[in-house]
Amino acid sequence: MISSPLCSQLSKVRNFVHSRGETRRPISIIVESRPSFVMPTLFLMILVTSIPVFCVAGDVIPTTSDGPFEPVTRRFDPSLRRGSDDLPMDHPRLRKRNTSSDFPEQISLALSSPTSMWVSWVTGDAQIGKDVKPLNPSSVASEVWYGKEKGKYVHRRRGNATVYSQLYPLDLLNYTSGIIHHVLIDDLEPGTKYYYRCGDSSLPAMSDEISFETLPLPSRESYPRRIAFVGDLGLTGNTTTTIDHLMKNDPSLVVIVGDLSYANQYRTVGGKGVPCFSCSFPNAPVRETYQPRWDAWGRFMEPLTSRVPTMAIEGNHEIEPQASGIMFKSYSTRFAVPSSESGSNTNFYYSFDAGGVHFVMLGAYVDFNRTGAQYEWLKEDLARVDRTVTPWLVAAMHPPWYNSYSSHYQEFECMRQEMEELLYQYRVDIVFSGHVHAYERMNRVYNYTLNPCGPVYITIGDGGNIEKVDVDHADDAGKCPSPTDNVPEIGGSCPLIFSSGPAKGRFCWDTQPDWSAFRESSFGHGILEVVNSTHALWTWHRNQDSYKDESFGDRIYVARQPNLCISSASSMKQKPEGRKREQSSGKLRLHPYDSLTLIWISSLFLEIFIYTFHI
Repeated sequence: MISSPLCSQLSKVRNFVHSRGETRRPISIIVESRPSFVMPTLFLMILVTSIPVFCVAGDVIPTTSDGPFEPVTRRFDPSLRRGSDDLPMDHPRLRKRNTSSDFPEQISLALSSPTSMWVSWVTGDAQIGKDVKPLNPSSVASEVWYGKEKGKYVHRRRGNATVYSQLYPLDLLNYTSGIIHHVLIDDLEPGTKYYYRCGDSSLPAMSDEISFETLPLPSRESYPRRIAFVGDLGLTGNTTTTIDHLMKNDPSLVVIVGDLSYANQYRTVGGKGVPCFSCSFPNAPVRETYQPRWDAWGRFMEPLTSRVPTMAIEGNHEIEPQASGIMFKSYSTRFAVPSSESGSNTNFYYSFDAGGVHFVMLGAYVDFNRTGAQYEWLKEDLARVDRTVTPWLVAAMHPPWYNSYSSHYQEFECMRQEMEELLYQYRVDIVFSGHVHAYERMNRVYNYTLNPCGPVYITIGDGGNIEKVDVDHADDAGKCPSPTDNVPEIGGSCPLIFSSGPAKGRFCWDTQPDWSAFRESSFGHGILEVVNSTHALWTWHRNQDSYKDESFGDRIYVARQPNLCISSASSMKQKPEGRKREQSSGKLRLHPYDSLTLIWISSLFLEIFIYTFHI
């Protein structure tokens, strides 16, 4: 065995070399400045590719290109509780803190473009009762002051305000919101810290000064520092642990994959939220909601969302049907997203850039058929992506397409059958989803078959909501649901009986599927750190590890292989990725800084050589 400290050094070299793509290219190397470093470096490249064989277990972070991996299940820890109750409305993090209703609360940021940002907040008092009268949105101005120095706001922008109502038939209580403000601030410089205040200066009722940092411009060399992913949050004691842990990890961007407030776990009269609405209220005439939970959720999230841009997509708990067939009213009114900027013109699906990452946020509860508007928009959006500018392509939606838990098993098979081929053709790198209240990471897969060019699917619906963590797997004895059990709340079902492979002729596997690399029933969140155009470090942080330094539930480098996985979409007109090759010789010409890379790698060569003879 190689010693642990050296193994750590080797791991860094290995991951770096793999990230440069050199170990997998059968080509000669031209180094114009320091040719004396070529031979020892090539020897080292051969050595580092076999590091997993030599190093002490746990010291090497694997990459997806090392896979596919044998399926692993970490069973639910019985010493932990499966869930916790919702926080009461009078909890300090949920109750209204402003003495005047004119002052902004529930402040949040969302990306609009690489140089612009949405600022949203709420003023006024929401009302709940049988007869509610909406507030006048024009009674309060929507202003944002901002600048690059504390207390100096050289830019001022105005925006729009609106209200919404949640109305019910029969004898149920109705709701009308406070005034919801959305202001677009622009002319922002990349990678820059800004200070801002929002509100109405004429009252005066402006917020305290808050700061945020802009993301880098789209580029294969620039990426957000850390991107946090979380889903199915709610407002429980577990939620507080999740968000506190997430904030401790200091993300520069947050992506929420649906199911936000869980306001629809309540009757309109409020009271106590329940894990199962239909079980607790079997005689309820409709699926009710207690809309003040949305206001509580906005206050709870404000310490994060007012400082870090947060992008959300709708889940089934955002449907919230009301009178006249209206749905998704709270979600579509409260959240500003780059819908017009990305050409979708709807909050249900949209896209945006974050440095060298292009995100597509997909809607599972609107039409996703190949003849529909969302599919056509997605096809056009993916065709516009220039992988030489935004090498990483990430999709997010609420329900998972690949899921080995009993809960929601194959629930959105119809959506997978309609849209998966398009994501595969355009070589989407990672697909994030929630809905299932547990964690699962897949091997690269396409059409239920292991495929080195398929996306890495990750389920991160373990944010901590009141419905508790999911623990049963569809391959556990007696836990396979029937094909008619899991039906989407909107749309039909397409249960699949496997026609080949280990599960041939069956609806469920009898062992953990080969496309399921790792799964565990715990609450938590994930962090994606993009290293460069081919490697990104994914870390899943469990709530029970929140007070342990350098502790995590899952960790892997997601490795892109653009030279192997060339897009099969005929309409995709993109420049080829990778570095410039000499037309005459087919050899790789290294960038000037790569000679420094060789110097750095070679400086470790002697130490590694000595240790090698002491294995």
